[in-house]
Amino acid sequence: MKIKQFELNHFGTNCFVLWNESTKQCAIVDPCAETTYEEAQVTQYIDEYGLEPKLILLTHAHVDHIAGLREMCERYGLPVTMHADGSKLLRQAEAYGAVMGFMVSSMEDLPVNEIKDDDVLVLGDEKIECREVPGHCPGSMAYVVPSAEVVLTGDALFRGSIGRTDLPGGNYNLLIEKIRTRLLTLPDDYEVLPGHGDISSIGRERRYNGFLI
Repeated sequence: MKIKQFELNHFGTNCFVLWNESTKQCAIVDPCAETTYEEAQVTQYIDEYGLEPKLILLTHAHVDHIAGLREMCERYGLPVTMHADGSKLLRQAEAYGAVMGFMVSSMEDLPVNEIKDDDVLVLGDEKIECREVPGHCPGSMAYVVPSAEVVLTGDALFRGSIGRTDLPGGNYNLLIEKIRTRLLTLPDDYEVLPGHGDISSIGRERRYNGFLI
């Protein structure tokens, strides 16, 4: 599995493109482009490598992670794949966008493919495991790619930190519990690809993350 990271929008949100080398099928995780220029960075990469988008995944539906969601779904004719518990946030995207400084398209009628904890998605001949990690917000998901030994954690787990829990639907104790039981159970050498900031590893966070020691 090949992985490309893009840092987009004024919140510095990470968008990832995962792609299977043999089939060229790809998944776009958290399409959060705020401008047409940012959107072109992602689409030109997809075109350059001749990739075929098959999945558009959300780690969660906070507005900084979905700023370019409708545009990507419509461009590639795909629904958004996400946990059902994030639907309320998704439908409130315009309202939250106005507060957070994002001009976000309405998501009211956006097609949704609902997933749940322990579902397994297929991309080419590789698997993506879905793990629910609520606490930052309802419907937060992490995606584990065993073939690449990576986990995309959204805003649940960062390098040296964790997601904030003071927003609606946040729950600190639940987040810590889910990080311990659903993420730190992975091997130490798994890379952590977070929703913001630098890449880390499970081992590093287990040993040095002050919220988890």
